[in-house]
Amino acid sequence: IKIIGVIKSNKPTATMSYPPNNMPVPGGPSGMPVPGGPGGIPPPGGGPGGVPGQPGQNDSYFTESRKGEVNELRQLLRTFGTERDKQKKRDIMKKVIAYMTLGIDVSRLFTEMMLAIETRDLVIKKMVYLFLCNYADTHPDLAQMCTNTLVKDCGNEDPMVRGLALRSLCSLRLPQMIEYTSEPLRRSLQDGHAYVRKTGVMGILKMYHLNKEEFDKAAFNDILYEMLRDPDPSVVTNCIFVLNEIQAEVGGMALNRAVMLHLLNRIHEFSEFGILAVLDLIPRYIPANDEEGFQIMNLLDPVLKTANAGAVVATIRAFLSIATAIGKRPGDDRDEDSPSVDDLSKQVVERIKAPLVTLIASGSSELSYVLLKYADQLIDLCPGIFDDEYRQFYVKYSDPTHIKHSKIRILAKLANPNTAPDIVAELGELVTDADETLGRIAVRSMVNIALNGSGGEGALESIGRRLVEMLDLQGISHVTSEAATALAALVRRNESIKPVISAPLPRALKYINDPAGKASIIFLLGECGEDITEAPYALEKVIDSYDNIADASVKTALLSATVNLFFSRPPEVQHMLGRLLKKATEDMSSQDLHDRALFYYRLLRSSPDPTVAKSIISKSMAMTASQFAEEDDSELRAALMDEFNTLCTVYRCKPENFIDEENIVPFVKLPTEHPLAAAAPVVDQGVNTITDQMNGASLTDGYGAAPAPVPQPAPSAEVDLLGFGFDDPAPAPAPPASNSIQSLSLKPSLSLSGEDYQSKWGSVPDSEAIVISGLPMGSAPSSTDVVEGALSAFSVFTMASGELPTEFKFFLYAQEEESYGGCYFLVQAVALKQPSSLNLTIKPVGGDNDPNKRKEKVDQLIELIKSALGLC
Repeated sequence: IKIIGVIKSNKPTATMSYPPNNMPVPGGPSGMPVPGGPGGIPPPGGGPGGVPGQPGQNDSYFTESRKGEVNELRQLLRTFGTERDKQKKRDIMKKVIAYMTLGIDVSRLFTEMMLAIETRDLVIKKMVYLFLCNYADTHPDLAQMCTNTLVKDCGNEDPMVRGLALRSLCSLRLPQMIEYTSEPLRRSLQDGHAYVRKTGVMGILKMYHLNKEEFDKAAFNDILYEMLRDPDPSVVTNCIFVLNEIQAEVGGMALNRAVMLHLLNRIHEFSEFGILAVLDLIPRYIPANDEEGFQIMNLLDPVLKTANAGAVVATIRAFLSIATAIGKRPGDDRDEDSPSVDDLSKQVVERIKAPLVTLIASGSSELSYVLLKYADQLIDLCPGIFDDEYRQFYVKYSDPTHIKHSKIRILAKLANPNTAPDIVAELGELVTDADETLGRIAVRSMVNIALNGSGGEGALESIGRRLVEMLDLQGISHVTSEAATALAALVRRNESIKPVISAPLPRALKYINDPAGKASIIFLLGECGEDITEAPYALEKVIDSYDNIADASVKTALLSATVNLFFSRPPEVQHMLGRLLKKATEDMSSQDLHDRALFYYRLLRSSPDPTVAKSIISKSMAMTASQFAEEDDSELRAALMDEFNTLCTVYRCKPENFIDEENIVPFVKLPTEHPLAAAAPVVDQGVNTITDQMNGASLTDGYGAAPAPVPQPAPSAEVDLLGFGFDDPAPAPAPPASNSIQSLSLKPSLSLSGEDYQSKWGSVPDSEAIVISGLPMGSAPSSTDVVEGALSAFSVFTMASGELPTEFKFFLYAQEEESYGGCYFLVQAVALKQPSSLNLTIKPVGGDNDPNKRKEKVDQLIELIKSALGLC
């Protein structure tokens, strides 16, 4: 036999076996190598023995090639233990993983891979674990061989090895492995290293999906709730996700006030991923009262300054949910001064407007598109808030098509008497764009401004004239057609526009060929026929060519327009109407057209008084409502607001339209045990600390703003910025003499850490705090730096400060000279912007224990602060 050549391929074929069923194997009964088997050359004629025509010729070639590769890897793995070069060991493992990734079955190397697991190289160990997990489902008997090794590695001294082993053990996902998994999982949750604990938390989820009964017996659910107090934020993040998935059938993890306060006061410790997990819980939480709702908003305000769009949008949803929960609704018996849901929603949208617009302008096209969808939804919720930012929604040349379409739709909603001229001019420039869809959307946006009346006086006529000019753009058929449709919509809503648009209609009828545009022009000729001399003659030409009209909408419009024109100019229209009715009643291409023609014919023939028929037909063509019933999407918009920050906003439909019913997680608000009440809840001293507030600066790095303080509810009418819940404020002391400032000597330089500040503040009972309210200020400070600089000149230093929409907040401290007693003065100050006033809460710490002397020194400090800020 003449050998032509040997075909060889590395293309992986997962269905091949080693060796093929029809291939003799060396070491058989004969003990001799056989042609076609390993060690021989495959016969070109076909199957075993060189018999031509037998199937399996190519199988032998491919099997030969790949079997050699696997054998080569086996030989390399057998020398793995004696190989001293770490890089060569890694290369061998990488080759095994590469073949496995390509789909080549390398499960026969399982034994050799198990021997390689005993290594201190973490990279090699990780690849071995990956190999074991990959073949666990298809080779459960082999996977059980590695159980003891994985359990042993779960007790390794290296936390990374412990975590990797535990993750691999849980990833085997074999029912028979539950008994080996439970104990390592339980130990991992008490491990000293955070990586092992968070891996154990995710392992609990895998165990839950594998065997729910064993999961319940192990009581892991309660353990997860306890681990929400874990000091490592990544562990807490995993606990939140696992609890939400385990309890998805009841709406997610259980919430109460203690859990929410704990998570919110630690939110600055979390990564961006963890922040999103916490923020997603807030819409499901019902604040105990109005005060707590406002404080949660105040706490989350710094998140709006981050560059993470997901965190910003999640914060927006949290704000809106709180506004809905604490806002006053019609019929509520709460105080008349309580803000309504609409008022709070407007304040929220006003606050988030700047961050959202910034993200839209600075993000990628995909991100900008999604954010534009959210902005569109917020504009519908609170019209007018975004109007002053309309230029940010102008179309850029470099914008992708979908971004341009979204911006144009939004621009129409931002029109008001001040912005409408600029917006209409911008839309007019986009009408002739090369993108046909873009031009159509621009025309529709212009007519929407006119129909809504948002453009102010004269906008209707101005837009009408622009649309008339577009009718003459004969080279751009889609623009003329869309302009005709827009003019028809304007006439239906406002007949006063007829004199403005009537002149060019007969001319436009000659060159508009699009069915929708032609039907609109014919309708307009019927409506404006009294003002257009040649209207009957223009329609008569169309009637004469009735047999050449293919579109039913054009025929229907022609019938309605001719009948309508008949009542205003009967002598000229009578004969052509008769011809049209005859053709329409005989036309069976459209049932609607046929029935309408019969109706008109019988009505005109049987009515003794033509005015009766006129009133009936004219009424049917007039549009008295502001919109059609099918255009009313208020119910959908309300449903979408409940699904804010989900795909529902992007798809503009409810979740049941694109998610299977069994996969929809119910939305359950908790807790149910505390109703909205006017009384403030008890302050949780254990979670709100000044240390947390100081460390919160990580959320606003790079934005030039200090973190907002974290207040907690307090029975006092004052705002408790530090969250220690002071009692009823003491009466304001009488103003001291002007020369008393000279008797208070403060240290010119002083350093105090956040922990010390917290400790000293907590050492003084809230009942001993001195509160001064309503100190008049000439004007609000321009920035926090101005106040800090003025106070530091008088030896009063700032621990933290921040600016909120309505006020400035400061945490101040000072110390008396040691020779005068060394008393510390801790001050929280709130400078209101409107009306401009200053509120002070002062706690003296240490120094002279004489109450009278201490009160005198506080009075002197108040005078000093007033003098520094120019309030004296």
